[in-house]
Amino acid sequence: MGEVGPVWLYPTSPLDCVIADPKKESKLYGLKSFIEYQITPNTTNRPVNHRYKHFDWLYERLLEKFGSLLPIPSLPDKQVTGRFDEDFIRIRMERLQAWMTRMCRHPVVSQSEVFQLFLTYKDERDWKSGKRRAEKDEAVGPIMFSLVQPEAAELDAAQVEQTCELYSRFTRSMEDGVRDLLNVGQTHWKRCTGPLPKEYERIGRAFSNLSTVFATSRYPGEETLTNALTVAGKTYEEIAQIVAEQPQKDLHFLLETNSEYKGLLGCFPEILTVHKAAAEKVKEADRLVSAGRISSGDRKLMNQRLSCMSYSLQAEMNHFHSNRIYDYNRVLKFYLEQQVTFYQQITDKLREALNHFATL
Repeated sequence: MGEVGPVWLYPTSPLDCVIADPKKESKLYGLKSFIEYQITPNTTNRPVNHRYKHFDWLYERLLEKFGSLLPIPSLPDKQVTGRFDEDFIRIRMERLQAWMTRMCRHPVVSQSEVFQLFLTYKDERDWKSGKRRAEKDEAVGPIMFSLVQPEAAELDAAQVEQTCELYSRFTRSMEDGVRDLLNVGQTHWKRCTGPLPKEYERIGRAFSNLSTVFATSRYPGEETLTNALTVAGKTYEEIAQIVAEQPQKDLHFLLETNSEYKGLLGCFPEILTVHKAAAEKVKEADRLVSAGRISSGDRKLMNQRLSCMSYSLQAEMNHFHSNRIYDYNRVLKFYLEQQVTFYQQITDKLREALNHFATL
C-alpha cells in the first residue's frame, strides 16, 4: 500500500532495452527474407536477435498470460508490401522500441519468465526450450488473480463496483481526448506538409515577381527595393520548407505517444468487464447463501478473491496514472520547446529580410 493506494512491487533496478541495427536476413536458401533486430537489455548488456514474428509471439504470450489483469497494447501493424523499405524499417523499429520500453517499465510484465526469456536467452536451444515452456504455462488469464496477495483489508462488492465505474469513466473520457488530439494532430500535419507550405511559396513567388517588374523601371535608387523584395521572396520559400519539415521534428512524437495510449486504453473495457462480472457474482452469492445453494464459507472465499482482483486493478491504474503523467509531461514539454524553436527560426528569417529594406 503506497501513498496513492495499492501499487505493484517495483524492482530495485528498472529494466530497459535498446533495439538497433536492423539487418535483412534470409532462410530456406534465400526463398524467405526478413528483418532481424538487435535487442540489448541493460541487465546483461548482451545483445539478442529477434525478427517481427518473435515480437508477435511475445505479444500473444503476454496477452494470454496477463490480458485479464493488465493492459497489453498491440504491436505495430504487420505489413506485406514495402517491408524492406528504409523508412518502414525505421518507423517499425521506433514503434517496437516504444512497445518494449513500455513493457520493460511494467513491474509485473518485466519480471515475468517469458519476457526475461525474450531478452536474455543464451542460444537457439535455450530460446526454443523457453518457448515450449512458455506455451505450456498454465498460470494464464484469470488464474493470475489467484497469485495476487495484497496485504490489505477485504473490500465488498459495492466498493469494487464503485472503483470500476470510476476507472471506466476516466478511461472512456481519456480515450475520447486521445482520439480528438490524434485527429487534430493528423489534420494539422497534412496542412503543414501540403497547403501551408504552398501558401508560403506563393507569397515568396509573388514578391520575387514584383521585384522583377520593379527592376524594369530603371528608376534611380530602385535597386535597394528590388534586392530587398528578392530576399523577402526567398525568405518565404525557405519558410515553406521549414513549415513542411516541422511536424517530423515535434508533432510526430506527440502523435506516437497518443497512439500508444490509444492502444493501452483500448485494453481497459475488457479488463473492467471481468471485474464488474466478478462483483456481480459476489452479489449474487448472497442470494445463493440464503437459498442454501452455497455455504457462507464459499461466499467469504469469493469475496476474498474479488478483493484481490480489485487491489490488482487499483495497482494497475496507479501504474497507468504515474506513467501517463510522466509521458505527457515529457512529450508536451518537448513539443512546446520545438515549437518555440520553430517560430523563433521563422522570426529570425523575417527579421533578417526586414533589415534589407531601407529606412525611410
